Amino acid sequence: MTSPTIVTAAMLAIGDELLSGRTKDKNIGHLADMLTLVGIDLREVRIVADDEEAIVDAVNALRSRYNHVFTSGGIGPTHDDITADAISRAFGVECIHDPKAMDLLGAMYERRGMDFTDARKRMARMPAGATHIPNPVSTAPGFAVENVYVMAGVPQVFQAMLDALLPSLETGTPIQSRTVRSPYGEGDIGAPLTEVQKKNPETSIGSYPKFDGKNFSTDIVIRGRDAAIIAAAEADVISMIEAIGRLREEKQP
Repeated sequence: MTSPTIVTAAMLAIGDELLSGRTKDKNIGHLADMLTLVGIDLREVRIVADDEEAIVDAVNALRSRYNHVFTSGGIGPTHDDITADAISRAFGVECIHDPKAMDLLGAMYERRGMDFTDARKRMARMPAGATHIPNPVSTAPGFAVENVYVMAGVPQVFQAMLDALLPSLETGTPIQSRTVRSPYGEGDIGAPLTEVQKKNPETSIGSYPKFDGKNFSTDIVIRGRDAAIIAAAEADVISMIEAIGRLREEKQP
C-alpha cells in the first residue's frame, strides 16, 4: 500500500478589526474547505493585530513548521496596512514598489480616470523578489515569498486569489470521511469509542452530539486517507453501537 502524502498548512489572519470583533472573519472557513478538497491539512490558525513585531514573529514561527503559510489582510492603501513591510522584515529583504505591480495598478487607474496617488501606490509594495498572486477582482496583486502566500482580507478578493494560487501548490493525499449516526449520546459511547480509536490509529474519529428536544444522539465521523482503513474503522464503530444496544436490551426487565 502506498503511503499517503502529507502536506501541511497554517493561516495567519491579520487585523485589529478581527480581534475587536468589528469584522467577522470569513476567510478561515473558506481556506479550510478549499485546502481539504486538494489534500492540504490546515493544522494551525493564528489571528494577530496590525503590529509589525507580532506579524514577523508569527510568520517566522509558522513558515518553519508547515509546508504552506497563508496570510490575509494588511496589504491595502492605508497607513495600518503593514503586512508587506512585516513579511519583508521576516525574510530579511527590502520592501519595494514592485515594478510589475506599479504597471498593473497604474494602467488600471488610468483606465478608470483616477489619480494613481501615493496611497494607491502602497498596494504595489512587496518584498524584493516576491512573485505575484493574481487578483482578478481589483487588480492589486497578492504576493508569495518561498512558502508564504500573502493575500487580501476582503473575502471576495481573498477567494479569487486563492483560486489562482491553489493549482500551483504542492498538495497531498486528500482526506476522506464517513459518518455513522449513533442513537446514543456521547456519555454512552465515550469509553467504547476511545477503544475503537485506539484500534484504528490511522484514522481520526470525532463525535458530534445532537439533541432533538427529547433525546441525545451522536454523529460519529471517521476521517482518513485510505478507503479500506476507513471502512474497517466504520465496521468497528457499527459493531460498537450494536453492542451498546444489546447491552441495553439485556438490562431491561
